[in-house]
Order: sequence, then C-alpha cells, then structure tokens
Amino acid sequence: MYQFDWSTIVPNLPWLWNGMVITLQITFTAIVFGIIWGTMLAVMRLSSFKPISWFAKIYVNLFRSVPLVMVLLWFYLVVPSFLQQVLGLSPKTDIRLISAMVAFSLFEAAYYSEIIRAGILSIARGQGNAALALGMTRWQSMQLIILPQAFRAMVPLLLTQGIVLFQDTSLVYVLSLADFFRTADTIGVNNGTEIEMVLFAGAVYFVISLSASLLVSYLKKKRTV
Repeated sequence: MYQFDWSTIVPNLPWLWNGMVITLQITFTAIVFGIIWGTMLAVMRLSSFKPISWFAKIYVNLFRSVPLVMVLLWFYLVVPSFLQQVLGLSPKTDIRLISAMVAFSLFEAAYYSEIIRAGILSIARGQGNAALALGMTRWQSMQLIILPQAFRAMVPLLLTQGIVLFQDTSLVYVLSLADFFRTADTIGVNNGTEIEMVLFAGAVYFVISLSASLLVSYLKKKRTV
C-alpha cells in the first residue's frame, strides 16, 4: 500500500509561494487588461460603423474558437522575438512571464467582451436616448450612464470568469514557467512525492476557487435583496 509523505510540503512553502505569486500575477494582469480590452471590444461590436464592428466580431470569434494552450504557444513563439527586436533585449532574457500575461489578457478579453456586451444590452435603450436628449454624446452616454449600470449587474459574471482564469493559469506549464502548479510538480518529482504535491496543489486551487465562488454567490444574493 502506498504510504503518503506530506513532510516535504512545509519546508518547500517558500518556493510554492513564489510559484503562487507568478500565478496571481498572470491572473490579476489578465483580469485587469482583459476587462479593459474586453470593454472596448464590446463597445466596438455595438458600433454602427461596420469595419469596427466586424473587427471586434472576428477577434472575439477567433479567440473563442481556438484552445488556450495554442494561444499560449503562439505568443510564446511570437512575443519574445518581437520584444527582443523592439526593446533590444538579449536573446537570453527570459520573458516567458510577459508572453503568458499578453496571451491570457488577449484571450480572456474575448470572453469578457461577450459578458460586457450582454450587460450593456441589458440596460434599457431609453436611458441612452434620454442621455442624448440631455445633450450628451454617445460616448458620454456609454461612459457615464450605460457602463456603470452594466458593470454593477455584471460583477458576479466577471468574478466567475476570473475564477476560470485562475484555474487555467496552470496551463503555462507548456511554457516551462514556474507557476504554482509546475513548482509543486517539480518539487514532487525531485523529492519522490509527486502524488502528495499534486494533491496539495489541487487542494489549494480548490480552496481558493471555492472561496471566490462563495463570494460570487454572496454578491448575487445581495443584488436580489
């Protein structure tokens, strides 16, 4: 019978924390820039100017139609060489983290865009028309009237997508980036406790995701009160 050995977890907590920092960096960067770019894409898709609307539609459909792993590999191959040429970086410079952040941000923006677009469409058109009647421009109406209401309604969905994003960060293993999961796996392989470390990593992901899910449920209940 297999004898579990959990003794290697505590001594390796500093390295596991370093991996978690990388995971959280990717997560929060992708959430912030994904929501910003996703908002722009959502507004562009609702634009009456067809070239802009079609660009946003093609972008969203493209990124939602390909696996995230493939996108990570695309940007791992493209972004480093591009940044090295533009910034004059040494070929030895490790910019895998930047590549992962860019890939996740652009990929998640496509999903955030659809959430935000649905939130915008849920706001009564009469409010936008009333803003225009008061002398506001369409952009002022969108910025001051529509988007604030839409974001309040979308907070649970945006947080839920953030939870999915946090879980998906483990896919950076294809870039050999030492995030939390890969760090745990590497420690397990080196110490002969791979099963224990993978189980521990899974438990950490579960606790964090469950806590965030409970927060989402609380916010949903608060909105309905």
